[in-house]
Amino acid sequence: MVWLKFLLCFVIILVAGTKLARYGDVIAEKTGLGGIWIGLVLLATVTSAPEVVTGVSSAALVGVPDLALGTLFGSCLFNLAILALLDILYHPTPILSKVSLRHIALAGLGILLIAIAAGSILGGGKFSGLALGWVSISSIIILILYLAGVWGVFHFERSYQIQPLQASPRQYEESRIRTVWFKFVLAAAAVIGAGIWLAFIGNEIAQTTGWDASFVGSLFLAIATSMPELVVTTAALRLGAIDMAVANILGANMLDIAHIFSVDLFYIQGPVLGSVSSAHLITAAVVVVMNLLVIVGLRFRQKRKTFFIISWYGLALIGLYIFGAYALFASGIGLG
Repeated sequence: MVWLKFLLCFVIILVAGTKLARYGDVIAEKTGLGGIWIGLVLLATVTSAPEVVTGVSSAALVGVPDLALGTLFGSCLFNLAILALLDILYHPTPILSKVSLRHIALAGLGILLIAIAAGSILGGGKFSGLALGWVSISSIIILILYLAGVWGVFHFERSYQIQPLQASPRQYEESRIRTVWFKFVLAAAAVIGAGIWLAFIGNEIAQTTGWDASFVGSLFLAIATSMPELVVTTAALRLGAIDMAVANILGANMLDIAHIFSVDLFYIQGPVLGSVSSAHLITAAVVVVMNLLVIVGLRFRQKRKTFFIISWYGLALIGLYIFGAYALFASGIGLG
């Protein structure tokens, strides 16, 4: 029965996520903000909702901060592996050779955010006194940096919105913006609702394995809650909205780390980053390296894929994801 519910959730996300990507593409054209902003904020906010709900409920209701942080960090790991899938699905050239160089700033900010979180975990009790109430200063800094980054991208996109509109013809001239927004909200509600349900189903399945919370959160729940990102980015790629697809991945990762503040806010037993296992440092380190690979792939553009169907960085991203999963499991934390 639980697998039937899992399949039903996936079908809902598949249908609604495909629609969501299309409506996002229309909004990007109608508002002139471009695919990067829509992917970074609108789509990332919707597709990250399951991780946030699962993380907050794991910390506040279940009282297991390792499960909460594992879900957020593990989702970052899985999302970056999705870029490898996008590279395989995009046949003409390596996918990072076709998107805007502005994604470098997004990947760099993602590295900074998770590095701050990892430093706080490494410090453990040393930083426990640096808090406002029970919320750590690190969580607050992460949130502020995220908001500042999003604000910067918004202003940059607004300043350069005229040029893209002149360079390419309108595809959705007949679509009414109010109708599109209404449909976007409906599709977003379906994705969020199914994604949250999927997170609880994933938790139900994971409980039967007897594995530790860090391992379960970083792998099984992270994959389950990242299904919206997978579906929406793939749909955006098929629409030809490549920048929106990549921005959704990088934006979702940034938002996942920013939501450490949300988890910290609801975990009243103390600063959450000082209460979790050091095993999360494995995930954080692998995520940082994967982001660096994305930056290299964006900076040094190739005309052809190294291995015919996949670029060198796509293969490296898959390898790092497998390594991260194995290292977390083999550390002994995964077998609690």
